[in-house]
Amino acid sequence: MTRREPCRSFAISVIQIITIICQVLTEEPRFAEPIPNVTVALGRDASLPCVVEHLGTYKVAWIHIDRQMILTIHRHVITRLARFSVSHDNAMTWLLHVSQVQQEDRGYYMCQVNTNPMISQVGYLQVVVPPNILDEESTQSAVAVRENQNISLVCKADGFPTPKIMWRREDGQPISVDRRKKVTVYEGDTLSLQRISRTEMGAYLCIATNAVPPSVSKRIIVDVEFSPMIWVPNQLVGAPAGTDVTVDCHTEAHPRAISYWVYDNVMVLPTKKYAINTEENSYRAHMKLTVRNLQTGDFGNYRCISKNSLGETEGSIRLYEIPMPSTSPKATEMKSNANKESVRRVNVSRSVSRVEAGTERPSVVRAQLDRAPDRDAAHHVYRPPHTQHVSGTKRIHCWRQSFLAIIVLVQVDLIV
Repeated sequence: MTRREPCRSFAISVIQIITIICQVLTEEPRFAEPIPNVTVALGRDASLPCVVEHLGTYKVAWIHIDRQMILTIHRHVITRLARFSVSHDNAMTWLLHVSQVQQEDRGYYMCQVNTNPMISQVGYLQVVVPPNILDEESTQSAVAVRENQNISLVCKADGFPTPKIMWRREDGQPISVDRRKKVTVYEGDTLSLQRISRTEMGAYLCIATNAVPPSVSKRIIVDVEFSPMIWVPNQLVGAPAGTDVTVDCHTEAHPRAISYWVYDNVMVLPTKKYAINTEENSYRAHMKLTVRNLQTGDFGNYRCISKNSLGETEGSIRLYEIPMPSTSPKATEMKSNANKESVRRVNVSRSVSRVEAGTERPSVVRAQLDRAPDRDAAHHVYRPPHTQHVSGTKRIHCWRQSFLAIIVLVQVDLIV
């Protein structure tokens, strides 16, 4: 019994090995993993894998379901399209290669094994296409419209997925939508501008994007046409003879206007006498005229004129002569004289008020002040008038008036 047991164990092992080999040889093919969905950009290369276990003597075929077209069988390419090929890694993977993928290659692909019954699995090839603007279906690159009219800008694009259209202004300014609100970005393939104004003139960008790089854009220039307008900052300008003076006008016009100056019904041309400068920005212009060394014949009416194909307008500026400013006296002298004069007036007024408070009349005080030049200016001594032929009470009355006048004058001289 002991010798028979090893022989029995060996036999059992051999039988098990033979059973496994038979199972392997007789096991049907099966797919080890599903075919993944593959996304590729237009014009790139793509590959679809099909992994089959226990293929044995069976064959693998690739079929384009949407076209109902057999592409490959085993290692052979059946289709006449040179962009399709097949490869085998000598293991379980069969690869279908598509080079320079086109939009018609998009769809379902079947990997099939010719068992009985047949087995198969399906994968999807997604072909994405970057956006492309269709110029023939879109607004041309430059359009013109009269001010206060309506205009619609159209931008069409194709691609896969379907592109989204956005509008922006190139200068970053907002877009007026239906005259009720303003937006920085407007979405949609048609942009409608109602009662367009000159401030909406400029370049508009149509941008198409679908998350497949690169995004594309189209630039559409909108010209808003209107007749010229002029406004003058200063219609009256004064300047002295012999100086230089500059007058200016502001204009707006589109199409671009012809602007010039007229004086005395004659067009002003750049000379040594006249300097002309015009600064332009979009539809705006700033006209400047400088007249050098003004003379009598240079004063008068100057006109700035602007005209384009839609109309003409003008502005008027009156240039008149003003006297040359004189040299003013020194401030120190004016201050000194003013102070002395004010002090003298204050003291005189105080003295007069004091006299008025006495018994004498104001007319007597004025008379004595009028006779003030009779005093000796060098010694500040007042010389009274002659009192001959005056006697009694009249002489005393005159001396009293003279004494009061002396007090007033002495006070004035001391203060001065």
